[in-house]
Amino acid sequence: MAAGTSELTKVDSAVSGISSSPTEKKHPVGGHRRTSSSVTGVFNINDLEKEGTEIKLAPETQKLNWKLNTSPGTLDEKDVLKKYLCTPPVKKIDLHFPLGLEVTARNLKGVTIKDALDAIHKQFKKKADDELEDPILAGFEWDREECYTRFIVHQKKESSAPVSKKAKKKGEA
Repeated sequence: MAAGTSELTKVDSAVSGISSSPTEKKHPVGGHRRTSSSVTGVFNINDLEKEGTEIKLAPETQKLNWKLNTSPGTLDEKDVLKKYLCTPPVKKIDLHFPLGLEVTARNLKGVTIKDALDAIHKQFKKKADDELEDPILAGFEWDREECYTRFIVHQKKESSAPVSKKAKKKGEA
């Protein structure tokens, strides 16, 4: 700094008349947290269990023929991805694989089919096709007796989707 400029003086907040300290503006410990951006009509799975509400899975999940290690964005039917995974919609759901792996799909506005596929894809995206025993999603199952708060993921070996024209041409050559 140049020698001719005046020096800054330190101002004490207590002296300058400011009464509240920054810590007083925050909510007290155990106080109210900011409300989440959840939507009305979207439920917590535990609340549904207490009420004994019946959950219905979206039937579209069984017709996707989606490969677990590919991005859900590659699906032809993009409009299906926006649909809720179940009715009534839930904020989060655990997806349980028969071999023990469990992933959680979360969305405060209601878990969609895309949210579930994204959660599954995150686990399998680094796997090669030959590493997956059953690489195709067959659908989800909800077993009220086994575990109310999770869906069982079913897989299959081969897609039952119609073979594309490109695949047929390659097979003929």
